[in-house]
Amino acid sequence: MTDSNTTSEKPWGGRFSEPTDAFVERFTASVGFDQRLYHHDITGSIAHATMLAEVGVLTAEEKTQIIEGLEAVKADIEAGEFQWSVSLEDVHMNVEARLTDRIGVTGKKLHTGRSRNDQVATDIRLYLRDEIDVIAEELQRLRAGLLDLAEREADTIMPGFTHLQTAQPVTFGHHLLAWYEMLVRDAERLLDCRKRVNVMPLGAAALAGTTYPIDRSITARLLGFDRPTENSLDSVSDRDFAIEFCSFAALLMTHLSRFSEELVLWTSAQFDFIDLPDRFCTGSSIMPQKKNPDVPELVRGKTGRVNGHLISLLTLMKGQPLAYNKDNQEDKEPLFDTVDTVKGCLKAYADMVPAIVAKADNMREAARKGFSTATDLADYLVKKGVPFRDAHEIVGKAVAFGVAESRDLSEMTLAELQKFSDIIAEDVFEVLTLEGSVQARDHLGGTAPDQVRAAVARARQQLG
Repeated sequence: MTDSNTTSEKPWGGRFSEPTDAFVERFTASVGFDQRLYHHDITGSIAHATMLAEVGVLTAEEKTQIIEGLEAVKADIEAGEFQWSVSLEDVHMNVEARLTDRIGVTGKKLHTGRSRNDQVATDIRLYLRDEIDVIAEELQRLRAGLLDLAEREADTIMPGFTHLQTAQPVTFGHHLLAWYEMLVRDAERLLDCRKRVNVMPLGAAALAGTTYPIDRSITARLLGFDRPTENSLDSVSDRDFAIEFCSFAALLMTHLSRFSEELVLWTSAQFDFIDLPDRFCTGSSIMPQKKNPDVPELVRGKTGRVNGHLISLLTLMKGQPLAYNKDNQEDKEPLFDTVDTVKGCLKAYADMVPAIVAKADNMREAARKGFSTATDLADYLVKKGVPFRDAHEIVGKAVAFGVAESRDLSEMTLAELQKFSDIIAEDVFEVLTLEGSVQARDHLGGTAPDQVRAAVARARQQLG
């Protein structure tokens, strides 16, 4: 609950001669959304107090009072017994005010040697680091599900497309592994981003550091950061780590959106390649036959939302002079929503993908259409000594004949095929079959079923 009528004195009010305008108070407050940082704010404050005691700024007794008080505040929040106040602006001042109410003047000593500027930068990094770890786990679960499905469908033949036109036959397992490779790169980007998130700005204070004898290495160690930041101005003013995370998120969501587009197409009556379990679909209010692939559609739609957040943060930062500016209050809502959206979409996909049912007969029948083995016939002629460009023309004429006759290359007689080249012999039908086509691409990265199974095995070993 938020109390917008509180008129308690501002912690910075000594310089001001009149109270903040009521509208301005609401307009500038961030506690409505940054209260979700309470756990990380309190964790950072406990580490800060511990460090201050180790360097002699706080006594051992004061440290104990502060830590016990902070833990009690945290318990109040988690029990729903904490009254959030707009007049105290943000999560930091709300927590500190409650702490002071509990333990008295000692609570006012907690803010020694720091500012809300380095405090919020630290809180966001602690928050984002935790969320990255959760997202990495969900991403790994989705990748594992894709590998299981790819292995199960290693022999299932489907049409491969370019320009959404039938191109060459591939295996469904191979197609799924293309999705997997996108997610591998996404996971690498996420973990690389985490390295730059895991650097501690606390101790930079408002912008120039502090005159107190702090030891930032102690605080960094207590909070699990790799190291403290190097420059106080940069520490409090930049949000490139949040932008980098949102960039990762935009790429991940773009990949999930592409998966979604294919799933939506494949569940349609026109393709009918797969079935999604009912629990991942919804129906129509007036058309009783409908089964709508709402999960993929929503993921596809939410991609625009995440892309927008990335642009929002880039635009937020592009004109800011050093150091901290109030503009940076606007970093949290896009970041928070990006985290929530990515986690939700990954959970939905990690649950749904292993349950996808391939309609192998429909896929195979679709692969038979569109002359998908035309390239195989051209390769056959090349292997018999025909220059590729000549082979291309020969096969093009054979395809034109097939279009006119409504017959696939594999349905033509040997005599009909020999009208286009007398080099063609009985063994041509070995390469015109769908199975022969996919089996022939038996090399690293190829679509042959054995290569799909080998790729799955390698990926599982890397996934751990």
